[in-house]
Amino acid sequence: MTEYLQHIADNPMASLAVVANLIIIESLLSVDNAAVLATMVMDLPEKQRKRALKYGIIGAYFFRGICLVFASFLIQIWWLKPLGGLYLLYLVWDWWKGKKTKTKKDDLLDKKSNWFYRHTVHRIGPFWSTVILVELMDLAFSIDNVFAAVAFTENLVLIWIGVFIGILAMRYVAQGFVRLMEQFPFLETSAFLVILVLGLKLTVSVVEHYRPELPFSQFMVSHTADHLTTAITVAIFFVPVLTSLMFGVPKVRRKHDHGHHGH
Repeated sequence: MTEYLQHIADNPMASLAVVANLIIIESLLSVDNAAVLATMVMDLPEKQRKRALKYGIIGAYFFRGICLVFASFLIQIWWLKPLGGLYLLYLVWDWWKGKKTKTKKDDLLDKKSNWFYRHTVHRIGPFWSTVILVELMDLAFSIDNVFAAVAFTENLVLIWIGVFIGILAMRYVAQGFVRLMEQFPFLETSAFLVILVLGLKLTVSVVEHYRPELPFSQFMVSHTADHLTTAITVAIFFVPVLTSLMFGVPKVRRKHDHGHHGH
């Protein structure tokens, strides 16, 4: 643990950049998480809706806590990193496919077509079936978060700080991000581009493991590679926002936003 803290003390700005990046990623994954959970409980009566969401938030905290503990093992088991990378790449592919067919959100959120929901709804009722489904989604999202965090840095202290703030972000930052994404719809694409970068970084760790003597492998495990990842991901978010504000490219508003930006 002391070596992690020493690394932060030696590289304060780089560490701060990593934590800032983690907060952005955690927040964006939390927005996705929050949107999915909100839609999943919509068909319940209003009183049950709030209860189901409350259980959902508690579950999210719980699973992220477990995944944080798991992060220390994740760093030590080499093959989990490329596996996590492939999983992040799958998320990007799934999003891209959904963007082309425009039905992904419905597929994801249509509980009636969900195998688990169909098999449990008659036994335990729609409320508990929904709650369990929400918890399963929480677990999936928590795994996303930790894989994304480990792609940025192997410094456990930084991962814990970033993911812990991400947990808090689920309650507070998520709403702000939803507003930001209403004004800058392209931020969704930015988020998935970042996940693509992280997925690729984790996946190529196979080369680092089997051929550590290669210059590529030595570069990928260096601090320079970490700093480069941080710089690229920050640029993916901020460059389009800046060009949008200064030059109007990419476009700021959605089509159905009649003449005003998100408030």
